[in-house]
Amino acid sequence: MSEVLCPCCFHHCLIPEGKNGLCRARGTRSSKNVCVNYGRITSLAMDPIEKKPLKHFYPGSWILSAGSYGCNLSCPFCQNSMISMADEYSVSYRVISPKELAEIALREEDNLGIAFTYNEPMISWEYLIDTAELLKPHGKKIVLVTNGCVSDDVLDLLLPYVDAMNIDLKGNAAFYQELGGSYEMVKHTIERAIPACHTEITSLIIPGKNDGEEWIDQESSWLAGIDPDTVLHLSRYFPRYHYSIPPTPIEKILSLQKIARKHLSYVYTGNI
Repeated sequence: MSEVLCPCCFHHCLIPEGKNGLCRARGTRSSKNVCVNYGRITSLAMDPIEKKPLKHFYPGSWILSAGSYGCNLSCPFCQNSMISMADEYSVSYRVISPKELAEIALREEDNLGIAFTYNEPMISWEYLIDTAELLKPHGKKIVLVTNGCVSDDVLDLLLPYVDAMNIDLKGNAAFYQELGGSYEMVKHTIERAIPACHTEITSLIIPGKNDGEEWIDQESSWLAGIDPDTVLHLSRYFPRYHYSIPPTPIEKILSLQKIARKHLSYVYTGNI
């Protein structure tokens, strides 16, 4: 049985005909790598832009948020595990074509555009582009809330359509190994995104995992080296999915914020 290489991320899945990759959203069909969750929407809602979180991108606006299923990471603390860790057989979805989604976005009053979020959006890059091509002529904005684990080839295709991103920076290289991710790929995506579109960074602070002062100092210093006005969100963790670690103390979040502010102009706290 022939296998087809998926070009989307660091996993480089070799997927047999009729099967799906690790993300559950891409597979091999008729000897081609395709987006198998194309148009399969599990979540659709109007959200404040600050919920993405984006603090410096059209503050006070509302945006239509859309998500499918699947993810190329396996975070044991995932807040949306019911869809991100799901496949087509374990989640309910509604098929919405790019045209239908664009029409929904356009008829929502005072809607900024579409935020692709809830699960990992970039594994469905074809659907994102097809929808964006319909909305951009109307002046609508395209936002991605992403883990940043994406190949240059896919990022090259997406960046011309994207107005803003919030990218997770989850921890150091050792922590990314635990999550089945690529620290270097995320950093590379951030380096490319910041000059290309409005980009804010989120780190979910988890006790004993990524709450060290040295790492926060290194993270914020590295981001400042790209652009000291980069917005960093330090979010408080709560137990989710497979993690039962107690919530992050508020005092820890506030102390890490002080450290990050030594390097960055804008450091916000979340979930406190």
